[in-house]
Amino acid sequence: MALIAIIDYDMGNLRNVERALFYTGADARIVRSPSEAAGAAGVILPGVGNFHDAMKNLDRAGFTGFLRDWTAADKPFLGICLGLQMLFESSEEAPGVPGLGILKGCCRKFRSDTEKVPHMGWNTVTFSSAHPCFASFREPAWFYFVHSFFVVPDDCSVTAGRTDYICGFTSAVSRGNLAATQFHPEKSQENGLAILRGFSALCKGDLRT
Repeated sequence: MALIAIIDYDMGNLRNVERALFYTGADARIVRSPSEAAGAAGVILPGVGNFHDAMKNLDRAGFTGFLRDWTAADKPFLGICLGLQMLFESSEEAPGVPGLGILKGCCRKFRSDTEKVPHMGWNTVTFSSAHPCFASFREPAWFYFVHSFFVVPDDCSVTAGRTDYICGFTSAVSRGNLAATQFHPEKSQENGLAILRGFSALCKGDLRT
């Protein structure tokens, strides 16, 4: 069975992701160092919290170079929430703190005098990607969100899904075997499980981008 490594850098809902993967029948393990991820078929980077703290913790654990190399080799990768935002070059949440820079662009804060920030609760995503994580969704689908910042890719071709809240924003990205979501698949019931099943199938080699 293809092992999926869930990166632990003290900033994510790791157990919820692990339980959701187990529910789908995937073989998943929480790892705290790159060496523990050796031999994995896929990597998941969850994340909840502050961009600056997340990048500091990720670097301290030795994962920044590992993740850049992993995605450069086009190995299966799934980012969740803050794990999406850190793929980009910077965030308004932490000026001057570089992200992983795997994708070009930045993260911006929602600003509104009428709508609540953070964006919290269920909302729809309209997908436009054939990536195995997203290809099964033919109509807008509901997912669970909790975030105050959203990504703005320089290259619009990486946008795999869009959502409307205060503005239209990129809520999922894909490039090759890389996928990432602003919403939480592990909290999104059957639609979220469908995304994790798609990622697991990709890791097993059952599907290709």
